[in-house]
Amino acid sequence: MADPIIFYFDFTSPYSYLASEKIDALAASHGRTVDWRPILLGGVFQALGTVSLVKQPGMADYSVKDFARSARFLGLPYAHPASFPVLTVASSRAYYWLLDQPGEASCALARRFAHAVFRAYFADGCDIAATAVVLDLAQKLGADGTALDAGIRAPAVKERLRAETDAAVAQGVFGAPWIVVDGEAFWGADRLPQIERWLADGAF
Repeated sequence: MADPIIFYFDFTSPYSYLASEKIDALAASHGRTVDWRPILLGGVFQALGTVSLVKQPGMADYSVKDFARSARFLGLPYAHPASFPVLTVASSRAYYWLLDQPGEASCALARRFAHAVFRAYFADGCDIAATAVVLDLAQKLGADGTALDAGIRAPAVKERLRAETDAAVAQGVFGAPWIVVDGEAFWGADRLPQIERWLADGAF
């Protein structure tokens, strides 16, 4: 069986949100699964000495316009958050805690949670930097809020997120979404058509 597609993302990345709404169906249409891996772009930028698009000189206005235009192009709801970007430590730790719980349902729950966080931020204007918001989103999906609250503070979960971010940097990640298909990396939601062709016809 072919290896899973690796999907690196940050919950505060608009293009990650757009890719998140399409990547699973795209992969499934070619008999693939997707390994979702949240990382902290702030840690990536710090490691590389770079900054986000909206902090690049002269790029902020264009980027904000393109976020919305790209969402319209893909037929997805988008409302640029009042606070942007935000820290996604709580939501990313919560994802990994949910993912690592015993049982076959943990992966599906973590995936639904990831979608809920993205949509809460980019469609509903929720403050996903707030732990209370993150816990509420998870509880609405059936997660144990008390256990999750303790879990995202656990040293092992903190280390898991740091390790995932460090590993991403070591593998060449410099932005998000970063999608890896059979060792080939694609950066950005606008690369989804290239990924589809790669999956259908092989390397080009």
